[in-house]
Amino acid sequence: MLDAAAHDALPAAPGVGYKPQHFARITTDPGAVKWLEIHAENYMGDGGRPLAQLRRLSEQFAMSVHGVGLSIGGEGPLDADHLARLKHLVSWLNPASFSEHLAWSTHDSHFYNDLLPLPYTGASLQRICDHIHEVQETVGRRMLLENPSSYLAFAESTWSEPEFLAEISRQTGCGLLLDVNNVFVSATNLDFSPQGYIDAFPLDKVGEIHLGGHDEDDDGQGRPLLIDSHGREVADPVWALLDYTLAKSGPKPVLIEWDNDVPDWPVLEAEAARAATALERVPA
Repeated sequence: MLDAAAHDALPAAPGVGYKPQHFARITTDPGAVKWLEIHAENYMGDGGRPLAQLRRLSEQFAMSVHGVGLSIGGEGPLDADHLARLKHLVSWLNPASFSEHLAWSTHDSHFYNDLLPLPYTGASLQRICDHIHEVQETVGRRMLLENPSSYLAFAESTWSEPEFLAEISRQTGCGLLLDVNNVFVSATNLDFSPQGYIDAFPLDKVGEIHLGGHDEDDDGQGRPLLIDSHGREVADPVWALLDYTLAKSGPKPVLIEWDNDVPDWPVLEAEAARAATALERVPA
């Protein structure tokens, strides 16, 4: 039996991606932060300080487990060993939320350290739904699926991304994780309206919202190219897009992702405080 309500257990409040260097400050001075997210692959070992700290944090905060290595969109079968380790982590931690990416990162026996795009076709839809069914049945709870940041579009795609995600959710019962920075990055790179994307997105399926920083470049022909870097503060246009989203969706759990060039705790907590202010403007 799947835990269909698991995605609702996170508070509609700010969270941050946990980094071990912040452990002491988080436990004694969390500020606006009400929940934490970890990357599953960092906690699949059998013991030591990382798991001890994670157990301590789970006593104080709601926890979210975010996977980056399942390769939900891959053509081959899911890695049984990886899935078993994920099941073990989720079983003992009992997080409020578990999520993965709409992407692939494996081919045959090779693992690529990236989240790679895929075309939105009937064939890829069926493959992804089969994989999500397997994940949800194995871990025994509903998962959330995250929209990617895109740098190119596939000519063979027959679905828009919001329609594709909505259909996956309909067929599998999974929830969705809406990364607002990814929407802004993709909209800039592929020249579409980020507000139009949000208008088309099934916001009633969203159990978690992500925000992160991006870097600005160009595509070599003078057109802007944004890179989802998770290495700086959230840009002002992304905050504005969050306001637009929350006005339509109502309050949601909002996570600040900062995975590279990680700042001292006061800088990260200030980003969480800004998210708290955005949520305070939204009617319950």
